[in-house]
Amino acid sequence: MPEPLSVADLAGERLPLREYRAEFATRQWEISGQESWKLERGQYFREPGFASWEAFARGDWEQALALIEEERDFLTEFSARARAADIGLYRVRVVEEPIAPYLQWELHLLNLRAECGELIHVVAPDLLRDYEADGPLAELVTLGPSLLYRVLYDTSGELAGAVRITEPKTVARAANLARSLYSEGEDLAAFFDRVVAPMPRPPGERVFGT
Repeated sequence: MPEPLSVADLAGERLPLREYRAEFATRQWEISGQESWKLERGQYFREPGFASWEAFARGDWEQALALIEEERDFLTEFSARARAADIGLYRVRVVEEPIAPYLQWELHLLNLRAECGELIHVVAPDLLRDYEADGPLAELVTLGPSLLYRVLYDTSGELAGAVRITEPKTVARAANLARSLYSEGEDLAAFFDRVVAPMPRPPGERVFGT
């Protein structure tokens, strides 16, 4: 079993939001022949500026889904570029049930990402028991064997920046943790068809203000 990773293990350089976004946009393409692992633990985030999320937040579920579909061309091109660079895009999404309205919306977006080529597995929280003795897992993204970001959110759930970590053993531990969970998880497409697709539109969307 991979070693648990506490926040104390994930020390590095704090990057403000704008710097993190700019750096990530460049460095994600510098790992030709390598893997990128993303581990998502939180069950609710805010994504102002993303049109589909804003429609969801207004309570317009049909428009939110339509705007997700409008991302298909972009995500198809993104995945094709990753394949051309021999970059493996992997994601582990922790899903608590009953599924929160935000996560129901996000799973529709992730299903489109999977259709376009991203490799995504879903895991239940009970698989995390041995890793969360000191608190919930951090939100993590690896780019190859030498770069890890601990993604940071403010108290409202909005993206706030990241901590850049370059210590090779820590990066490897994060990738191994995500890889282990991925191996135990369920393929997103199967989970989506079985659990998410039959769900009614989420209740109470309007409580999430933009």
